[in-house]
Amino acid sequence: MDIKKITDGLSVSGQIQIDDMVKLARRGFRAVVCNRPDGEAADQPTHEEMQRAAEAAGLAFLYLPVTPGIVSEETAEAFRTALTELPGPVFGYCRTGTRTTTLWSLAMAKEKSVVDILAATKAAGYDMSGVARRIANGGVTPTDSVEDAKFDVVVVGGGAAGVAMAASLKARKPDLEIAIIDPAGTHYYQPGWTMVGAGVFDAQTTAKTMGSLIPRGVHWLKSAVAAFEPKNNAVILDGCRVVKYDRLVVCPGLKLDWARIEGLTETLGKNGVTSNYRYDLAPYTWKLVQGLKGGKAIFTQPPMPIKCAGAPQKALYLSAHEWETRGVLPNIEIDFMNAGGVLFGVKDYVPALEGYIARYGANVNFFHNLVAIDGPGKKATFEVAKPDAAKETITVDFDMIHVVPPQVAPDFIRVSPLADAAGWVDVDQVTLRHKEYDNIWSLGDVMNAPNAKTAAAARMQAPVVADNIAADIDGKSPQSAYNGYGSCPLTVEKGKIVLAEFGYGGVLLPSFPKWLLDGTKPTRKAWILKEQILPPVYWKAMLRGKEWLIKPEKVHAK
Repeated sequence: MDIKKITDGLSVSGQIQIDDMVKLARRGFRAVVCNRPDGEAADQPTHEEMQRAAEAAGLAFLYLPVTPGIVSEETAEAFRTALTELPGPVFGYCRTGTRTTTLWSLAMAKEKSVVDILAATKAAGYDMSGVARRIANGGVTPTDSVEDAKFDVVVVGGGAAGVAMAASLKARKPDLEIAIIDPAGTHYYQPGWTMVGAGVFDAQTTAKTMGSLIPRGVHWLKSAVAAFEPKNNAVILDGCRVVKYDRLVVCPGLKLDWARIEGLTETLGKNGVTSNYRYDLAPYTWKLVQGLKGGKAIFTQPPMPIKCAGAPQKALYLSAHEWETRGVLPNIEIDFMNAGGVLFGVKDYVPALEGYIARYGANVNFFHNLVAIDGPGKKATFEVAKPDAAKETITVDFDMIHVVPPQVAPDFIRVSPLADAAGWVDVDQVTLRHKEYDNIWSLGDVMNAPNAKTAAAARMQAPVVADNIAADIDGKSPQSAYNGYGSCPLTVEKGKIVLAEFGYGGVLLPSFPKWLLDGTKPTRKAWILKEQILPPVYWKAMLRGKEWLIKPEKVHAK
């Protein structure tokens, strides 16, 4: 038996045999449901034989046959009733386990979200995306509606990547009917939150209403995505509305998984626990920095990938510089707890950063991953996993801790047919086209190209995707290539920045000649770029389809 657990109360498998009933009882099951009609195969025991064996083993038994491809609403409701009335845990089987899993998915549709159902079934090895519409419709088969929307291009995600790409594409193809799907009412300039945490920017300057930024002529569907049906060129929204497309662009960003760190969500924004990765918390970072006159300050970095890999240490440098300026730095012990094994992934920038680590007297602890936090007790627990050493757990006291949460693809992406094994949208790293579905592209933080997840990367990717979609519409092959460009302005002190710019494989891709701005060294020019130039470039150029200083490379013929 290949038993697959769906929930604590239900496990499933393919066809079992009479002598398996005793084994099931020994494994703690208390009831068995057979969803396979008699006579599907010559070697298949009848349900009467299976019922006798189950009862002999002390198991309750229910025969609820399902014809392949026909899972009725009535049968799903009967299955739901059975799960309530039968003693649990319950074991269900059919030929492969798929029908039983489908019954459960439809039976739970009124109380669980589409994403939660797809996640549970996918973890067990069953793809329920084919019944996503029914799940979204409460388990009931939806009727076709003339009100379902249809667009030339649908963009999932209204962040930096989605708005910039839509604006760039609209500039190339003004007559296209484009829709952006995003439930958020506010759009944030997230690169500014590091500066908010240092008292340089006001938080309010990093937020604008979503409606004010949607490109002219582009539709905005203010809704959340429940599932994808790429074979039907359809996106299923919450509430079972269906949006059809000719071409799809997927760029909803990533998910900050705060809950993965035990105790963190309860203490965020108090007890000295903060993070520049949230709009409402970045001002608290500045408040803590101003108030700290002595003690222990911890800055954490989770395992990669994360958006803006330099942001965890940016918070450290700017905080330390403020303490240095106020003369309290000698009274503060700074720990940088990094789950990775290097200070920065591109070696050319490391010497300058190491100089600031030494200047501020910070202790760098590699392979230290934050797993739990006790806010009231001011204690942080780390798993230490050094190479060639046994894992250990340590607990450290703190007066202030800046936490960077683990980061994953959004749930509705991870459970979708678009995702790779790790949950990210699976694209060709050069053209950003999906590897399986030719009319789907992805950009920004959610796709699996091995580049830095930054707004600067999205700024470069947007015209690449726009170019390639326009070429596809014209019947041409992909024209533009993404070279992995990303930028990370490392704010090493107030007034100076190490401007890291690089592409795939850590190749340096500077925007300026070295005589004008050497990105490997801290400069005032780079600070002015970050503080005064990049915000208006973001709001007034990038999000409006104006591709200043961007020229995508051309695809090389193979």
